[in-house]
Amino acid sequence: MKKSIIFAGIVAIVAAFSSCSVTMPLAVSAAPIGSKVGTSSTTVLFGAWQVNKNFGIAEAAHNGKITGGVGVADLKTTNFVFFKKLEIIAHGN
Repeated sequence: MKKSIIFAGIVAIVAAFSSCSVTMPLAVSAAPIGSKVGTSSTTVLFGAWQVNKNFGIAEAAHNGKITGGVGVADLKTTNFVFFKKLEIIAHGN
C-alpha cells in the first residue's frame, strides 16, 4: 500500500512538470526574412495572468536588433499543468 502511494505521488509530480510544445506561424509580411532573429517570451499563470507586459512582435524585433521590418513571426506555445509559456520568434533584417 505504501509503495503504491509513493508511486502515485511520483507519477503526479512527473505529470505536473511535463509539457507539450507547439510552434505555428503568427504573421507574415512583405519584408524580407533576413538573418536576424529575435524572441519575446512570457508566462501565463492559470490561463489569466500574463507576466511580461511588453510581450509582442515589437519586443522580439527590438531584442533581435531587427530594423528593416519583420518578415515572419512564429508563436511557440508550451503548455504545463498550471501555466503556459508563450514565445514569439521574429525573423527579419
